[in-house]
Amino acid sequence: MLKQLYIKNFTLIDTLDIELHPGFSVITGETGAGKSIILGAIGLLLGQRADSKSIKQGADKCVIEAHFDLSRYGMEGFFEENDIEYDDSDTIIRRELLSSGKSRAFINDTPVALTMLKELGERLVDVHSQHQNLLLNKQDFQLSVVDVIAGDGRQLQDYQQAFKAYSDAKRQLEQLKEDIERNSQNTDFLQFQYNELTSANLTDGEQEELEQRSETMSHTEDIKSALYEADNAFSGDETGIVASLRTAVHALKGISRVFPTANELAERADSAYIELKDIAQEVSSSLENVDFDPAELDSVNSRLDRIYDLEKKYHTDNIAELLAIQEDLKQKLSNIENSDEALQEMTAQCEQLKADCQRQADLLTQTRTKAARHIEKDMQQLLVPLGMPNVRFAIQLEPTELNHSGQDKVQFLFSANTSTPLQPVSQVASGGEIARVMLSLKAMISGAVKLPTIIFDEIDTGVSGRVAEQMAKMMQEMGLADRQVISITHLPQIAALGTSHYKVTKTETSSGTSSTMTELTQQERITEIAQMLSGSNVTTAAIENAKQLLNV
Repeated sequence: MLKQLYIKNFTLIDTLDIELHPGFSVITGETGAGKSIILGAIGLLLGQRADSKSIKQGADKCVIEAHFDLSRYGMEGFFEENDIEYDDSDTIIRRELLSSGKSRAFINDTPVALTMLKELGERLVDVHSQHQNLLLNKQDFQLSVVDVIAGDGRQLQDYQQAFKAYSDAKRQLEQLKEDIERNSQNTDFLQFQYNELTSANLTDGEQEELEQRSETMSHTEDIKSALYEADNAFSGDETGIVASLRTAVHALKGISRVFPTANELAERADSAYIELKDIAQEVSSSLENVDFDPAELDSVNSRLDRIYDLEKKYHTDNIAELLAIQEDLKQKLSNIENSDEALQEMTAQCEQLKADCQRQADLLTQTRTKAARHIEKDMQQLLVPLGMPNVRFAIQLEPTELNHSGQDKVQFLFSANTSTPLQPVSQVASGGEIARVMLSLKAMISGAVKLPTIIFDEIDTGVSGRVAEQMAKMMQEMGLADRQVISITHLPQIAALGTSHYKVTKTETSSGTSSTMTELTQQERITEIAQMLSGSNVTTAAIENAKQLLNV
């Protein structure tokens, strides 16, 4: 229940801080006084899009804050799931609009995303404005009414899961059929590509090895010349490094007895001699083994050319990528070969999921049909006291193809008198009749979903007198069941039945136009309702009539 509303610097409102009460309350005020501004502020609290132009001229930001008592509505789960502190007796939601265009939202002083604020707002307050009467034109709204009153939320969720599984399988089946058809048309080409790659006998790493061999053989003369020069330096008869080092070792060992330091030098030189001798032998061996073979070079280059041609043809950079394409081609050919089996398996799976979906849809239809008959009966009882003694209201369910909502097309049928056949409500009901139908539906829905607060914005459009009084009594009854009902009205018959009465006024000040809302005392209510009855010139008769309406 909405306990308190605080608005600061929003359009024409400087500061509004008002306490609200349970039960049935009414808000009155002249056209243009600012009632729609207050509704707009509440709309922002419920997550509607913000506009910095809504900030009162000259202010840096506006703040809209509401306090709720949720102790009777079991909403702990929402706060636990979203890791927000929960205070069932005083839940605070706040929206701030900055002149920079930014907007901030808070739940119990915790910053939240606007989507989360909207999710909570939808559970707290339902604002029914005149344009919502247009919803009666929409079949999805009519279906949602049936579902809400049927209480089939879990059943609908189970169906939607089954429908998603079926839809996914059907989409996969269609994709498989397309793949099979496309691949079947290209079987010969795919087989040619696969044969071409497999006949090449490619090996990962082969290209790098061949490129090195080609590079080596292409520089045979340079290699042999360098090796010959190195071999001569190491092993030449007169000037070879190995022979000279060996002589040095012998010389140092010869003086080691009389010059001890020479012994260590000899050992070090001997180690170098052994290493250089080994190197010299490898150089000599390499010199003997390096030989230019034109035929081998042609073979290596021919193999490389084939690899390069395949890489260019298949738009790859190395053999590893060619091997991946080869494996993919192998898989595609295997799928084509086994396509009939795969198609049969996928078709059977799709049919099974469709059957499961159909079973769930049938159960949903049964639940909706039962709820529709219940709604028809209750709507008849609700509408007759609202000035339609011969009203008929029926809900027509027609089968459709399976879709996200089930297999039912819902149509609300209406007739205000016995001589007119039942027709779609949006086509035959007048504005006043639609208002009464919507109020009756809201009364049923509110009982089904346990909404804490319902605000009716001029639900009384097109009605007056006795009918208005009956509509007020219906809203009054709605406000008795742990629910807060607020009606913005121009009709004295409705205003008089409110447990609490608020008035919105607009005044001109030196700083500009300002709107505010105040709770009326009993005497102020008499004056306000008398003005609603007779206009600004309040007569004694109007005062007496107002007292009668207020039962004082």
